[in-house]
Amino acid sequence: MAALNTHYGELKASYLFRTIDAKVAAWQEAHPGQRLLRLGIGDVTQPLAPAVIDALHRAVADQAAPSTFHGYMPEVGAAFLREAIANHYAERNTAVDVDEIFVSNGASDDLGDVLDIFARGITVALVEPAYPAYLDANIMAGNRIVQVEASPEEDFAPFPPEDLVVDVAYVCSPNNPTGAVFSAEKLAAWVAWANRVGAVIIFDAAYEAFIRDAEVPRSIYEVPGAKECAIEICSLSKTAGFTGTRCGWTVVPKALVREGMGLNAMWVRNRTTKTNGISYILQRGAAAVFTPEGQAQTARAIEIYRENAAVLMAALGACGIAYTGGRNAPYVWMEVPEEVAGRARAAGESPSWALFDELLDACGVVGTPGVGFGLAGEGRFRLTAFGNPEDTREAARRLMERFGR
Repeated sequence: MAALNTHYGELKASYLFRTIDAKVAAWQEAHPGQRLLRLGIGDVTQPLAPAVIDALHRAVADQAAPSTFHGYMPEVGAAFLREAIANHYAERNTAVDVDEIFVSNGASDDLGDVLDIFARGITVALVEPAYPAYLDANIMAGNRIVQVEASPEEDFAPFPPEDLVVDVAYVCSPNNPTGAVFSAEKLAAWVAWANRVGAVIIFDAAYEAFIRDAEVPRSIYEVPGAKECAIEICSLSKTAGFTGTRCGWTVVPKALVREGMGLNAMWVRNRTTKTNGISYILQRGAAAVFTPEGQAQTARAIEIYRENAAVLMAALGACGIAYTGGRNAPYVWMEVPEEVAGRARAAGESPSWALFDELLDACGVVGTPGVGFGLAGEGRFRLTAFGNPEDTREAARRLMERFGR
């Protein structure tokens, strides 16, 4: 009989967003024709930039002629895209070598796949609330999880605990779901900690393009010593609208060495064994993001999402509801109003899910319960700024109508 990975049995029965989808489907069936406003799952609504569309069309045409046809691409990514990404870092005064960049199908894939280069059964720290896939990928791998709770007192961006000893730590900035950003001081503390204990930081920078404050690092490699301890994972999904187009990259520095083995060489071996690379067409589209035209066009889309976040923050402020995020991130992390939380606690229910049900039933607004991002998220609720502006303004109006003072 085949021996199975029994760690799958340790996963929660239903993934967070599947539960949400089921509740939303039931609501829509009960309210035919009513307008539903989705501020839940972090999917974008603005289309791909014209520069990207043009590059995709040209790449498709390339595939129609023998002289420009491309078959298999390098598993680690085409040179033209890796060079464009390296130049993107250089423009921000951050040095990343071309052969330290690995083109991927998006951040989600590599956030789990990167565990291949670590032993099974390692100890992994998650700064919670956290993106649920961090936890699930490590459960599947049979790893031991240590939760580092992020609190409102630290603006949901904690320093590493002094007594923390783990093999790997996931840090996300700007954070999903809290919208928190890690200051240079805090990231420097994490880097110093990792180098002291020999840990590796998996730094999720999927939302770096939303940082507007110059003093907030957009890459962990802005911190001295980070190349000796950190892997950075990035995505074009939210920065350039690639959620359905799929492309991202991972940086594994050559200076990152553990137990006498270079993690860069290990990741080369992993990618060349387990993948056939990303298609030529998609990589040409991705490279267009880093042209002057692409940067200007994607910046306009990001500004729309920033304006949406400002609308949501203003609405919560008018209601007297505490929140974090929004300024440097596309997520607004709100506190569950006490009138909702009190009723839920009295009934022995989750305040986060109680707010989800109330917003859905009374307002036709979909958000994400904070407890779905770990127990540290209980009592909080995530709103996304990725909706279209009209829906966001209407959702803000309904929130103020429901909870305004």
